Amino acid sequence: MNRRAISGLYAVTPDEADTARLCALVSAALAGGAQLVQYRNKTAGETLRLEQARALLPICAAAQVPLIINDDTELAAAIVAPGLHLGRDDGDVAAARARLPHALLGVSCYGDIARAVDARKQGADYVAFGSFFASTTKPGATRAPLALVSEAKRTIALPVVAIGGITLDNAAELLRAGVDALAVISALFDAADVAGAARKFAALCARSDRLG
Repeated sequence: MNRRAISGLYAVTPDEADTARLCALVSAALAGGAQLVQYRNKTAGETLRLEQARALLPICAAAQVPLIINDDTELAAAIVAPGLHLGRDDGDVAAARARLPHALLGVSCYGDIARAVDARKQGADYVAFGSFFASTTKPGATRAPLALVSEAKRTIALPVVAIGGITLDNAAELLRAGVDALAVISALFDAADVAGAARKFAALCARSDRLG
């Protein structure tokens, strides 16, 4: 994995207790063109998270898409996941890099450029900012300004992922601002046709690449 892998639709899984249904949802997102998958389940216990992560790993591998584990260095190490994503309270970035030297490592930076600069120094491969829009997943999240994207691209020189309330109606605004990837949960996995929604997001990202 490398930083060039961070582009396009970044599918972030919903809190789904049914492993078979979760796998079906992720398979549909991959069929529609998701370029990255983050396993995130804030309501599952340790045993279910291990079961689900193990189930998703070969599905993503077959599609040649990295599976990135959210907030759990030990889980990522246990299944030898291709990637790990850490939030503010999810452990030390440098320690995670040392533990998983070959993993794709992302860090949530919210609206904080200083945190992104520090994440880069500690070995992050990409940084994520948001919430850019009102989010049903994190309704109380601090909003990040679009100007943050160009500042991050200029000062940090890492791929930038946008997250938070992203829909097909507002995604183009973020892509025009320069984000490399769109992290989407609800607008993707709550869609009646997950593969169709993924195709539409992927098409927006591809159009942005051509124009950029």
